[in-house]
Formats: sequence, structure tokens, C-alpha cells
Amino acid sequence: MGDFLDILAATAKKNIDSGYYDVESKIQRTVVAKASLKDAIKKCRKNAVISEIKFSSPSSGVLRKRRNVKTLSKEMVEAGAVGISVLTEPSYFSGSLENLAEVRLSIHAPLLMKDIILSRCQIDVAHNLGADSILLILSLFERGYCESDINEMIGYAHSKGLEVLLETHTAEEFRKALSTNAEMIGINNRDLRTLKVNLYTTKKILEKFGRAEIDDKIVVSESGIKSPEDILLLRKCGVHAFLVGSSIMRSNNIKDFIARLVNAHEQV
Repeated sequence: MGDFLDILAATAKKNIDSGYYDVESKIQRTVVAKASLKDAIKKCRKNAVISEIKFSSPSSGVLRKRRNVKTLSKEMVEAGAVGISVLTEPSYFSGSLENLAEVRLSIHAPLLMKDIILSRCQIDVAHNLGADSILLILSLFERGYCESDINEMIGYAHSKGLEVLLETHTAEEFRKALSTNAEMIGINNRDLRTLKVNLYTTKKILEKFGRAEIDDKIVVSESGIKSPEDILLLRKCGVHAFLVGSSIMRSNNIKDFIARLVNAHEQV
């Protein structure tokens, strides 16, 4: 079957073909004013933490027993999260499109739909349910799993008023991402082929690029962030924002944990 990335892609294709994303008759379309995740990150004077709602992961299993996502998202924003990411992939992350719709009605902060996106129909759902941005994974395009090339998919997202966080895992992918029109480039510290995490993936990649090469792109470090110390390490590497999921969902006090990440600073 290949590695785990191939499995994720095959499962995503099954979910698309099954009609999972045909939600017009099930979930009411949400019409709200768009909020820019890119602008929110740029304006953030503390640590720009994007807090993720996910109830399980393929590497860790169940992260948290289900609870009201409306309350959860409000707590995250109150704690200082610059935006909220909602997993909508149902098979490995216990995500749902209903969660995305409910969170949209609960907060005004920028909302990211995170899924294994292969098709325009998934982008349509993100737009219809009120997301402000979507995650695209460059390696899925490199392997030919997506219905169009990366530039066409980014263009389609933009036509729907959505910003794009384009995820990479290698220096080669990061270089390719810089040449696209994606507003934000993610560096996933987790290798989706093996699910292994190395927080220094971000550091090793960014060491190969100067500030002039990155230009006005927002760099987001993803996965493996567990503490304020991790935030400070990544900030030194030139990271602008931090996508944190598992450690937040596992924490006993979500508001306190996010606040500590957001307010982390070097001791003088």
C-alpha cells in the first residue's frame, strides 16, 4: 500500500467518493465576514498560536473525550489563540464538518479547515461552512493524488476567498512552496510517511533560507510543540506562528496551557 501518507490519501479519496463532503442538505451554509489568519499573525504582539481542535490522531489515539466544540473554541480564543484550526478528517482524526460549522458560529477569530484535501469539493465545503483558510499538503500534489496542480488549487481557494497554509516537510518542498501564491508556509515536524516527529525539522529547513528568500511569507511550525520552551526555540529559528494540537487537547487546563504558550518570553 505504501507509507502512511499513501494511506491518508487513499482514505481521503474514499471519503470524497462516499459523499462525506456533500453537506448542503445536512449543514446550513454559514455566511460570515472573512477574517485573515495571515493578518492576525502579523499583528500579533505575543506568540501567534493557532490552536487546533482534534479529538484523536493516528499516532496517539484518543487525545480527549469529546466535549462541546463551541465552548472549547471560545476558551481557546479567550486564552489568546490567534486562530483556530478544526480537523474535519473523520477516519483518523475523529474530525467532522459539523464541528467546523459549530466553531464558526461561536468565534470571530480566523478559522482554518484542516483536512487531507485532494479536491475542489473540499474547498467548496470550507467556503460554505465559513472557514477563512485551508491546509494544503504539498507532498500530496507531488505524488499526484490531487485533482489539479498546486498552483491551480491555490488559485481556486483564493477565488473562494480562502487563504492557504501550504504544508511542507523538506527543504526542497519549502523552496517550491516559496514560489507559489500561498500566504503561509507550514513546516510539519511530523513526517507523514512514518508519523515520526522531530521538532528540529523546522530549524534545519529554515537554516537553508535567508530572510530575503522567505520575503513576506508567513512561516508556521506544525506538530511536536509541547511547551513554552519549544515556542521560544522555534521563534529563534524565524518562525512566525505555531500550530499546536495534541498537547493542547491533552492538557488538563486548556486555557492555562495556551496562555503559557502565547505569553512565553525569554528571561532577561
